[in-house]
Amino acid sequence: MVKLNKIYTRTGDDGTTGLVDGSRVSKADPRMAAIGDVDEANSAIGVARAALGPGSVSEMLARIQNDLFDLGADLATPIGIEGALRIVPGQVEWLEERIDHLNGALDPLTSFILPAGEPAAAALHLARAIARRAERTTVAAAAQVALRPEVVKYLNRLSDLLFVAARAMNRNGAGDVLWVPGASR
Repeated sequence: MVKLNKIYTRTGDDGTTGLVDGSRVSKADPRMAAIGDVDEANSAIGVARAALGPGSVSEMLARIQNDLFDLGADLATPIGIEGALRIVPGQVEWLEERIDHLNGALDPLTSFILPAGEPAAAALHLARAIARRAERTTVAAAAQVALRPEVVKYLNRLSDLLFVAARAMNRNGAGDVLWVPGASR
Protein backbone atom coordinates (compact mmCIF):
# COMPACT_ATOMS: atom_id res chain seq x y z
CA MET A 1 0.00 0.00 0.00
CA VAL A 2 0.99 3.59 -0.50
CA LYS A 3 1.80 5.53 2.65
CA LEU A 4 1.91 9.32 2.46
CA ASN A 5 3.03 11.00 5.65
CA LYS A 6 3.96 14.28 4.04
CA ILE A 7 2.08 15.82 1.13
CA TYR A 8 4.79 18.14 -0.13
CA THR A 9 8.29 16.91 -0.91
CA ARG A 10 9.80 19.90 -2.76
CA THR A 11 11.32 17.47 -5.28
CA GLY A 12 9.11 18.93 -8.02
CA ASP A 13 10.08 22.52 -7.40
CA ASP A 14 12.44 22.34 -10.38
CA GLY A 15 9.56 21.43 -12.73
CA THR A 16 10.21 17.70 -12.75
CA THR A 17 8.38 14.72 -11.33
CA GLY A 18 9.33 11.12 -10.68
CA LEU A 19 8.32 8.02 -12.60
CA VAL A 20 7.87 4.66 -10.90
CA ASP A 21 11.44 3.58 -11.75
CA GLY A 22 12.86 6.68 -10.01
CA SER A 23 13.72 8.54 -13.19
CA ARG A 24 12.61 12.16 -13.44
CA VAL A 25 10.80 13.87 -16.30
CA SER A 26 9.49 17.35 -16.93
CA LYS A 27 6.02 18.04 -15.60
CA ALA A 28 5.30 19.18 -19.18
CA ASP A 29 6.25 15.73 -20.54
CA PRO A 30 3.46 14.26 -22.73
CA ARG A 31 3.24 11.25 -20.42
CA MET A 32 2.57 13.57 -17.48
CA ALA A 33 -0.08 15.43 -19.49
CA ALA A 34 -1.81 12.08 -20.07
CA ILE A 35 -1.61 11.21 -16.38
CA GLY A 36 -3.11 14.60 -15.52
CA ASP A 37 -5.98 14.15 -17.96
CA VAL A 38 -6.67 10.66 -16.58
CA ASP A 39 -6.75 12.20 -13.09
CA GLU A 40 -9.20 14.84 -14.31
CA ALA A 41 -11.42 12.14 -15.86
CA ASN A 42 -11.31 10.25 -12.57
CA SER A 43 -12.35 13.40 -10.69
CA ALA A 44 -15.23 14.00 -13.11
CA ILE A 45 -16.37 10.42 -12.53
CA GLY A 46 -16.35 11.21 -8.80
CA VAL A 47 -18.64 14.18 -9.47
CA ALA A 48 -20.93 11.92 -11.52
CA ARG A 49 -21.03 9.42 -8.65
CA ALA A 50 -22.06 12.20 -6.28
CA ALA A 51 -24.90 13.13 -8.67
CA LEU A 52 -25.96 9.48 -8.99
CA GLY A 53 -26.09 8.54 -5.35
CA PRO A 54 -25.83 4.89 -4.31
CA GLY A 55 -26.63 2.09 -6.73
CA SER A 56 -25.17 -0.30 -9.27
CA VAL A 57 -23.93 2.39 -11.69
CA SER A 58 -22.15 4.19 -8.85
CA GLU A 59 -20.56 0.90 -7.76
CA MET A 60 -19.43 0.29 -11.34
CA LEU A 61 -17.90 3.78 -11.44
CA ALA A 62 -16.11 3.15 -8.12
CA ARG A 63 -14.36 0.18 -9.70
CA ILE A 64 -13.47 2.31 -12.72
CA GLN A 65 -12.01 5.02 -10.48
CA ASN A 66 -9.74 2.40 -8.93
CA ASP A 67 -8.80 1.12 -12.40
CA LEU A 68 -7.88 4.66 -13.42
CA PHE A 69 -5.32 4.76 -10.62
CA ASP A 70 -3.93 1.48 -12.02
CA LEU A 71 -3.88 3.13 -15.44
CA GLY A 72 -2.01 6.15 -14.07
CA ALA A 73 0.55 3.81 -12.52
CA ASP A 74 0.87 2.06 -15.89
CA LEU A 75 1.51 5.40 -17.61
CA ALA A 76 4.08 6.34 -14.95
CA THR A 77 6.01 3.09 -15.33
CA PRO A 78 8.44 2.78 -18.24
CA ILE A 79 8.15 -0.35 -20.39
CA GLY A 80 10.32 -3.23 -19.22
CA ILE A 81 9.83 -2.87 -15.47
CA GLU A 82 9.11 -6.37 -14.15
CA GLY A 83 6.14 -6.82 -11.81
CA ALA A 84 4.75 -3.36 -12.54
CA LEU A 85 1.11 -2.53 -12.01
CA ARG A 86 -0.42 -2.59 -15.49
CA ILE A 87 -3.84 -2.42 -17.12
CA VAL A 88 -4.63 -5.96 -18.25
CA PRO A 89 -6.95 -7.17 -21.04
CA GLY A 90 -9.48 -8.38 -18.45
CA GLN A 91 -10.07 -4.81 -17.30
CA VAL A 92 -10.88 -3.77 -20.88
CA GLU A 93 -13.15 -6.80 -21.30
CA TRP A 94 -14.98 -5.92 -18.06
CA LEU A 95 -15.76 -2.48 -19.52
CA GLU A 96 -17.06 -4.11 -22.71
CA GLU A 97 -19.36 -6.37 -20.68
CA ARG A 98 -20.76 -3.36 -18.79
CA ILE A 99 -21.26 -1.46 -22.08
CA ASP A 100 -23.17 -4.38 -23.59
CA HIS A 101 -25.29 -4.75 -20.46
CA LEU A 102 -26.23 -1.06 -20.23
CA ASN A 103 -26.69 -0.65 -23.98
CA GLY A 104 -29.08 -3.61 -24.14
CA ALA A 105 -31.77 -1.68 -22.24
CA LEU A 106 -31.42 1.58 -24.21
CA ASP A 107 -33.76 2.97 -26.83
CA PRO A 108 -32.07 2.94 -30.25
CA LEU A 109 -30.33 6.15 -31.29
CA THR A 110 -32.19 8.26 -33.83
CA SER A 111 -29.92 11.33 -33.71
CA PHE A 112 -26.77 12.59 -32.09
CA ILE A 113 -27.30 13.34 -28.41
CA LEU A 114 -26.57 16.63 -26.72
CA PRO A 115 -24.68 16.27 -23.42
CA ALA A 116 -27.66 17.11 -21.23
CA GLY A 117 -30.68 15.63 -19.50
CA GLU A 118 -30.82 14.49 -15.90
CA PRO A 119 -28.07 15.94 -13.66
CA ALA A 120 -26.36 12.55 -13.33
CA ALA A 121 -26.49 12.04 -17.09
CA ALA A 122 -25.00 15.48 -17.74
CA ALA A 123 -22.21 14.73 -15.24
CA LEU A 124 -21.51 11.42 -17.01
CA HIS A 125 -21.39 13.21 -20.38
CA LEU A 126 -18.81 15.63 -18.95
CA ALA A 127 -16.76 12.70 -17.62
CA ARG A 128 -17.02 11.09 -21.07
CA ALA A 129 -15.68 14.20 -22.79
CA ILE A 130 -12.77 14.39 -20.35
CA ALA A 131 -12.05 10.67 -20.82
CA ARG A 132 -11.91 11.28 -24.59
CA ARG A 133 -9.36 14.05 -24.01
CA ALA A 134 -7.35 11.71 -21.78
CA GLU A 135 -7.40 9.19 -24.62
CA ARG A 136 -6.17 11.79 -27.14
CA THR A 137 -3.42 12.96 -24.79
CA THR A 138 -2.36 9.36 -24.18
CA VAL A 139 -2.23 8.65 -27.91
CA ALA A 140 -0.07 11.77 -28.35
CA ALA A 141 2.23 10.60 -25.55
CA ALA A 142 2.47 7.14 -27.14
CA ALA A 143 3.81 8.79 -30.29
CA GLN A 144 6.80 9.98 -28.24
CA VAL A 145 7.35 7.29 -25.60
CA ALA A 146 6.55 3.58 -25.53
CA LEU A 147 3.21 2.94 -23.83
CA ARG A 148 1.22 -0.25 -23.62
CA PRO A 149 -1.75 -0.55 -26.01
CA GLU A 150 -4.10 -1.68 -23.21
CA VAL A 151 -3.97 1.84 -21.77
CA VAL A 152 -5.43 3.39 -24.92
CA LYS A 153 -7.95 0.55 -25.29
CA TYR A 154 -9.13 1.07 -21.72
CA LEU A 155 -9.65 4.80 -22.22
CA ASN A 156 -11.45 4.21 -25.51
CA ARG A 157 -13.88 1.76 -23.89
CA LEU A 158 -14.26 3.99 -20.85
CA SER A 159 -15.65 6.86 -22.89
CA ASP A 160 -18.06 4.47 -24.60
CA LEU A 161 -19.21 3.17 -21.22
CA LEU A 162 -19.71 6.68 -19.86
CA PHE A 163 -21.81 7.50 -22.95
CA VAL A 164 -24.15 4.53 -22.48
CA ALA A 165 -24.26 5.13 -18.70
CA ALA A 166 -25.36 8.72 -19.37
CA ARG A 167 -28.11 7.44 -21.64
CA ALA A 168 -29.15 4.92 -18.99
CA MET A 169 -29.46 7.75 -16.46
CA ASN A 170 -31.66 9.61 -18.97
CA ARG A 171 -34.42 7.04 -18.47
CA ASN A 172 -32.74 4.47 -20.73
CA GLY A 173 -32.54 6.96 -23.58
CA ALA A 174 -36.12 8.22 -23.33
CA GLY A 175 -34.86 11.44 -21.72
CA ASP A 176 -31.96 12.00 -24.11
CA VAL A 177 -31.76 15.51 -25.53
CA LEU A 178 -31.43 15.09 -29.28
CA TRP A 179 -29.49 17.29 -31.64
CA VAL A 180 -31.74 19.08 -34.13
CA PRO A 181 -29.50 20.06 -37.07
CA GLY A 182 -29.95 23.70 -38.03
CA ALA A 183 -32.53 24.33 -35.28
CA SER A 184 -31.35 27.89 -34.63
CA ARG A 185 -31.13 29.09 -38.21
